[in-house]
Amino acid sequence: MRLALGIEYDGSGFSGWQRLDKPGEPPRRDEATVQAALEEALSFVAGERVATTCAGRTDAGVHAACQVVHVDTQAQRDMRGWMLGTTSRLPPAVSVLWCQPVADDFHARFSARARRYRYRILNRPVRPALQRQYLSWERLPLDTDAMHRAAQSLVGEHDFSAFRTVHCQAPHARRNIRAIGVRREGEVIEVEIEANAFLHHMVRNIVGSLLPVGRGKAPESWPAELLAGLDRTLAGPTAPPDGLVFVGPLYPRRWGLPAAVSLAEGDDREVIE
Repeated sequence: MRLALGIEYDGSGFSGWQRLDKPGEPPRRDEATVQAALEEALSFVAGERVATTCAGRTDAGVHAACQVVHVDTQAQRDMRGWMLGTTSRLPPAVSVLWCQPVADDFHARFSARARRYRYRILNRPVRPALQRQYLSWERLPLDTDAMHRAAQSLVGEHDFSAFRTVHCQAPHARRNIRAIGVRREGEVIEVEIEANAFLHHMVRNIVGSLLPVGRGKAPESWPAELLAGLDRTLAGPTAPPDGLVFVGPLYPRRWGLPAAVSLAEGDDREVIE
């Protein structure tokens, strides 16, 4: 039986999503990962070793509002038991939001049509005290409108080599950004990006290259010039992980997943296989 689960987590105390230890061995204190914690909890509930496949791996310190995973198991439990039983075995920073059976050909990674990230920046002279693990901080005033206009040059399918880390293992750098927006609400600036997939550090590198535009130290044309140049060394620094949240993937509605991770009715990506 294949199950799909929605996972929420605070990544502050983890070394990222992907497990670094060997299955069956306790993780080292400095190598705690969300995947290892989730698999240990699921395996306890199932009474057998359970492996997970996720929609998109997150880095150390990055959070997730609804990471989606799938697992295969022979154990028979009701969905409430999987959700609450697993959550009861997880650290406080991780929760199972929902669980449901899916067809055997559903794949958390390959069935997803899009992925969404949100990056939040507190823009004021004083660093944050409250919710500091969910906010980046910029003390200089930022021109949000200029950042938004500059970001639009990244929309579409491009080679994003200028915004990938040197450690990125993806076979190529072509990605399709469907939408990117920068908006301000009071002292908080949000950068929201939706794409078919992302490269390692891609969102944080894009944000790091929009910040000089917001400070007035780079022209609005700069991100487009970086994109065309394909040179990571010329782009802005990688923004801190604290403000980054993996909002979640999006799947065709035929999988019957919750609305939060399903494409809107009429979305043209519904029919793409």
